[in-house]
Amino acid sequence: MAERKRQTIVGEVVSDKMEKTVVVQVTRKIQHPVYKKFVKRFKKFHAHADTLSPKIGDIVKISAMRPMSKTKRWRVSEIIRESVKIG
Repeated sequence: MAERKRQTIVGEVVSDKMEKTVVVQVTRKIQHPVYKKFVKRFKKFHAHADTLSPKIGDIVKISAMRPMSKTKRWRVSEIIRESVKIG
């Protein structure tokens, strides 16, 4: 049986205060239809992180999964880059 390709997106962890859940903010740039200037747009996703433990500032890849709760439909598949702590 063939493995189905799941949707994946890359974003930054903005909150890790919940148990086994992180909030990932995904940034994209769109061009304004009238002024043609590129504008940043943000969207936040709740992602399940049971085996991995990303911290605030980490860049992670999340993939779609079956609904786990009211807002949680994504899973952290890998940590791409860890945040740098200064101090």
